[in-house]
Amino acid sequence: MMAQLSFWSLPLLQIFKFYKHYDNIYIITFKWGVGMSLVGYNFGEILQSSRNFKGLNPAELAEGICSEAEIIQFEKEEKYPTIDQLYKMALKLDVELNHFFDFASTDTYNYAIAVTELIKKYKRERDYAAINEIIQKEQGNPLFKHTSFSQFLLWHEGISTYYLEEDKEKSVGLLFKALSMTNKADTLTEREIEILTSIAIVEKDSGNLDKAVEVFLSALNNLASLPQVQDSSIWLRILYGLAQALSKLEKYEESLIYCSKGIDNCIYEENMYLFGELHYQTGMNFIKLGKLEKGKGYLEKAITIFGLQKNEKFASLVETEMEKLLKYC
Repeated sequence: MMAQLSFWSLPLLQIFKFYKHYDNIYIITFKWGVGMSLVGYNFGEILQSSRNFKGLNPAELAEGICSEAEIIQFEKEEKYPTIDQLYKMALKLDVELNHFFDFASTDTYNYAIAVTELIKKYKRERDYAAINEIIQKEQGNPLFKHTSFSQFLLWHEGISTYYLEEDKEKSVGLLFKALSMTNKADTLTEREIEILTSIAIVEKDSGNLDKAVEVFLSALNNLASLPQVQDSSIWLRILYGLAQALSKLEKYEESLIYCSKGIDNCIYEENMYLFGELHYQTGMNFIKLGKLEKGKGYLEKAITIFGLQKNEKFASLVETEMEKLLKYC
């Protein structure tokens, strides 16, 4: 059994960042008011018994998920899987994700946290079908009746509804319903601002650009009024979305202002989130303004950033777009 690691002297947020490294979301358990450690859910025993029951050897279970050696490490609890790997194993073993949690510990709160982190991961990957599948499975789960978790599911149902059904009215209706679950005052909380930002993104993507700009600016002003922002990525989502909407309205100079603010925020917070996209949007704005060399420089930086992030798909798209734009300019 792997020894538990404790970091009693570190702040909770700092400890959480240690385990939440990029997309590798590890299952964690909280010791409220003190710190936290890796789980003790008898995970290895549960995984091995489930695999044996299904009649799979370690190599068969590992296929398309991880290496055979990692499965063996998971079962010995020498290593823990990411939540994404855990979800894929659950699908292959025909069990629910919560099957892997030892309910004798009564610490089922961690299951809800794990599900929300998985949904966030799929949102970053724009896998709305996977988000919708999880939401449909969990909506009847009593664990998600708590207002915070219930609101989270409804919020992401609104997002996935737009991209899967292309029904803007239904999507925005669900998002406003999620917002109203907690918003009882003139000021908005950080979570409520995130939901408002989702409404702005749907308006932008549906072509309602003036409305999108209005809602983005409202979200930006509300965020600026908070005494502290826990998740700096919210600034970036708003600034990037606002810059996109302004570019589509051919307000390139104004778009550049918000691109610059976003890039500065990435650098200040040491956050690579949307860093490549903001450089791409900046380059596109300069090209549209006839400043070809400056625009090309930013597009090349975007390609480099996407390359460092191993996002070859976006790097290739920017290269193709750059060739087309510069050819006809």
